[in-house]
Amino acid sequence: MSTPDSGSRLPREALLLGSRDPGALSQLILLAEQALKTWEPVWSDFLPAAVLEEGNARLAALSELELAADGGYPQAERCRLRLQRVDLPSTTGAFEDHPLRGLQVSGNFLFDPATPADFRLGLQAAGASEADLGDLWVRGDRGAQLVITQQLADRWHGHQAQVRTVPVELEAIPLHDLLPPARPLPRQLQTVEASLRLDAVASAGFGVSRSRMAGWIRQGLVRVNWRVISSPSRDLSVGDRVQLDNRGELTVLEVEATKRSRWRLTLSRH
Repeated sequence: MSTPDSGSRLPREALLLGSRDPGALSQLILLAEQALKTWEPVWSDFLPAAVLEEGNARLAALSELELAADGGYPQAERCRLRLQRVDLPSTTGAFEDHPLRGLQVSGNFLFDPATPADFRLGLQAAGASEADLGDLWVRGDRGAQLVITQQLADRWHGHQAQVRTVPVELEAIPLHDLLPPARPLPRQLQTVEASLRLDAVASAGFGVSRSRMAGWIRQGLVRVNWRVISSPSRDLSVGDRVQLDNRGELTVLEVEATKRSRWRLTLSRH
C-alpha cells in the first residue's frame, strides 16, 4: 500500500477494515499522519501487544512510513511505537530522546499476595495511566518490577504508593538491572488430551498443573487471541493463540481425533 501525499489523509477506511480494536488503531493512524506531515518522529504511549501487532501489520504496508517498537527489553509485550518517514536520516538510537527506565516496587506481600493487575491498579491510583506502564511482573512476596518512561521514573523515584493493603517503595532503576521472566526458545510440541478445554491444553503447553492453569484463567491472566478468557472450559481449535502473562504464547497448529476418543494436538510455544 502506498502512502498518499503528506498533505492528504491516510486511507483510514481501508486501514480500519476488520480491525480488532478500531479505536486504538485510529489513534495510531493519527500519529502516522502527524509523522508524515511534520517530518518529525512521533512516539505512541505503551501499547497492548494486540494493538502493537495489528498496528505494525497494517501501517507497515504504507511505503513512506517506518516503524520501530521499544518495550525496554527484547521480549517485551507492551511497547511504544515510533513512527517516522522512511526518508529521514538514519535513526540509530532513536529512542534516546524518549528513554525508558525500570521501576522497582518493593513491599512485603507475604500476607497479602498481589497479582500484576493489583500492581497496575495501585500504580494507577498513584497517578499513572495504563498507557504510562510497560510490562510488569511480580517478584514473589517482595513486590514487582516494570518498565516505565524516564519522565515517570523521575517523578516517582523515592516516593511511596499502595498496592492492595501493602505500602510500597518506588525506586527507579536502570533497564539492565531489571530481571524479567525468562521465556523458552520457540519450539513445537505434541500432546494427547481428553478434551480441547483451555485449561487442559494450556497446562500441557506451558508445562504447569491443570489446577494452577485453571486458577490463572479465573484470575484473568490468560488470553485467547488477545481476549481475556475467564472460563477454563472454553474449547480451543486450530489457529487459536493462547497468551499467558510473562510466559509467552501458545498456538494450536493441528488437532486430530484418536481412536480412543481423545485429541492429539500439535502446539507451537514461543
